[in-house]
Amino acid sequence: MVDPRGLRFAAAVTTVVLAVALITGSPWVLLAQLVIFLVGAVGGVRRAPYGLLFRYLIRPRLGPPATTEDPVPPQFAQAVGAVFAAIGVIAFFVGVPVLGYVAAAFAFIAAFLNAAFEFCLGCQLYLFIRSTITARGARA
Repeated sequence: MVDPRGLRFAAAVTTVVLAVALITGSPWVLLAQLVIFLVGAVGGVRRAPYGLLFRYLIRPRLGPPATTEDPVPPQFAQAVGAVFAAIGVIAFFVGVPVLGYVAAAFAFIAAFLNAAFEFCLGCQLYLFIRSTITARGARA
């Protein structure tokens, strides 16, 4: 289980990084965020750099969380973010900046919704897919 405050902190940092990528049009900033997404997607949100930053620098100054969350949906959300960041990075490097901006903007919007409103689009997508698979399995 993970502290939802850490997930929201990571989303806030991600929002800032993606805003910088969008403002500057830098594929390198977007590439750095892609690496962060991949670490979270492959290694889990507990091992993601922003999560580690929260765990060691911020959480010790806070009390225990009121609730905890299953780490699987946020890990899936990191994979979704990685897909959009990868599309953006590739688009920037091959000379299709409009696609790069659009892909980065989708990732930015998702991160912003999580940071500002604690609404995780990738988590909701994971839950939708899981419930769809479960419903189909029940019908079989």
